[in-house]
Amino acid sequence: MALELVDYERKARDAVMAFWGNREKAKQKQIEAGTVDQGERAGVTGGKNMDGFIALVIDLIKANGLAHASIHQKRALLTLPGYFRPTKLWDLLVIHRGQLIAAIELKSQVGPSFGNNFNNRTEEAIGTAHDLWTAYREDAFGKHPRPFVGWLMMVEDEPRSSAPVRDASPHFPVFPEFQGASYQKRYDILCQRLVKEQLYTSASVITSPRTASDSGDYADLSEMTSLKTFVTSLAGHIASEAARG
Repeated sequence: MALELVDYERKARDAVMAFWGNREKAKQKQIEAGTVDQGERAGVTGGKNMDGFIALVIDLIKANGLAHASIHQKRALLTLPGYFRPTKLWDLLVIHRGQLIAAIELKSQVGPSFGNNFNNRTEEAIGTAHDLWTAYREDAFGKHPRPFVGWLMMVEDEPRSSAPVRDASPHFPVFPEFQGASYQKRYDILCQRLVKEQLYTSASVITSPRTASDSGDYADLSEMTSLKTFVTSLAGHIASEAARG
């Protein structure tokens, strides 16, 4: 049975348009209310920026055989037990017959600050995955096959994210692939290594300029971290679980 990819490219463009549109709406709403956050924070406190991508993921799950599964989006139902901490809040959970089928994080980053945010996102992604898999090893989710664990990131495509970045490491050299790498490239390396180290089933990073609010334009950085790889991996996992009954 062929995988159903639900016309993901068109839906991704819709999600990108919604992302930029929702940011602007959140900012405008705060301006009108006289409660503008500092810097770019005004665009993110609306909390709905990645909803278009969540809708895409849900369409994939339903189209590949688990339409009857419990797909959780509400905050009160998005918590999983951890090993190094009591609980972790995810962005999307799929539960079927008491089994954890998928846990997915959706993140974004826009300018002007990329350096600190990249480091924070990196530490968060690694820590979250390590905590989940350790809890899984200890049967926190029951004795079931490994769930799909996904990480999807959208980064603003602009000069500060695409330009080479220098690092200072006075005692030992930085790995060659990071030397002079832009923040976009660093996210690509991060996602590749998250998968290679089996911290995530699939990790994707796409880039998009603010001007994409009307076009939905986005770009992949490598085949391994492309959106197509992510949706294909997720669809395959869902179809496999559906076939098990």
